Amino acid sequence: MMNSPKAIFSWSGGKDSAYCLQKVLNEQTFDVAYLLTTVNDKFHRISMHGVREALLEKQAESIGIPLLKVTVSEGTNQEYEKQMEAILIKAKSEGIQHVIFGDIFLEDLRVYREKNLAKIGMQGVFPLWKMDTAMLIRDFVNMQFKTVLSCTNDAYLGEEWVGREVDKTFIDQLPVNVDPCGENGEFHSFCYDGPLFKKKIAFSVGEKVYKPLEIKSQDMDNLSIQTITKGFWYCDLIPII
Repeated sequence: MMNSPKAIFSWSGGKDSAYCLQKVLNEQTFDVAYLLTTVNDKFHRISMHGVREALLEKQAESIGIPLLKVTVSEGTNQEYEKQMEAILIKAKSEGIQHVIFGDIFLEDLRVYREKNLAKIGMQGVFPLWKMDTAMLIRDFVNMQFKTVLSCTNDAYLGEEWVGREVDKTFIDQLPVNVDPCGENGEFHSFCYDGPLFKKKIAFSVGEKVYKPLEIKSQDMDNLSIQTITKGFWYCDLIPII
């Protein structure tokens, strides 16, 4: 990848990110210089996914790519955009022009990302764009990736789903109104093993917590939340040292 352009990879810690990063590394189209993740500074967890920051750091260590964090505390669009812009401007000064995302079909989210990148003269790359999500999730499982649900939207999936392993049984049992990859915000996940990782991430499944939806602002990773959402189930994943 000596002649490939350097890029930042927007890393959520979940299955789509893992699948997308593996695809990018296999194709060698870009030299991925950093993983970039938004973290809540108050709770030290990945925004929206609810996964502990310590597990995020273990992922980056196992993958072998340096991690950059966008830290937010207020949860507003303005704060998110300001913090993200500062990180990306610094990366641009290192000669990085591209940011890679694992988004699949949410048009409004892609437009939002591209609009903000254009402000600072950077470009978005979307390797999974318009891929068939049913095919993608089955390919993900067949590639021996391992992931569990860290969060579910109660408009689609209840408490019994959070903490479940994503496998063939999981795929077959998903309700018909749930996208196989959770692309509409139905669920979020934590990827802990697979071809991307040098070492499996060790963790235990802790308590399940329900949090009612707070209408503060639209979350940038979940622009299409439906109004029928009352809240989210989170499963605490605890690092094993």
